[in-house]
Amino acid sequence: MKNKIFLYLFIFASLIGLYLFISSDKIVTAHIEKIKRLELETVALKDSVQELNIKVMDVQHFSLENNDYALENYEHLNLENPERYIADKLLETNESPGNNPLIPYEGMEGDFKINKINVLNHKWILAEFTDGKHWGEMIIEYRLKDDLGADFTLTDHLLYTSTF
Repeated sequence: MKNKIFLYLFIFASLIGLYLFISSDKIVTAHIEKIKRLELETVALKDSVQELNIKVMDVQHFSLENNDYALENYEHLNLENPERYIADKLLETNESPGNNPLIPYEGMEGDFKINKINVLNHKWILAEFTDGKHWGEMIIEYRLKDDLGADFTLTDHLLYTSTF
């Protein structure tokens, strides 16, 4: 009787060992497949990041920050960030009551104010304006004076006719 109990225990332990061996093999295979899939996904994401970096560099090409020739015009002013300073000066024109004086349109849903600014170089600014529902863009010519004052002149503008 004792032999039969040991035999059954041995068979039971063998079956458990066989089950653990087979299931661990499947688990290892599943983990290997998951690792390969994640490696491929990582490669694809790295490629996407590289493409986005190239696009960002292309977009930043037309900015005062990356234009050494234009920045030379402001070296004598000792500004830490000329682009930010000019954008702040332009945003100060929003502080007047009513529409921004540079925007040649009357606001339909409120007052037109400048909300986005891209300083292209030492001469031009691309700006977006809105009244909350209607949108437009304009090109502004500017001149930064030695006393750190700024003169802005509207060069061209457009107002989008459709609203979203």
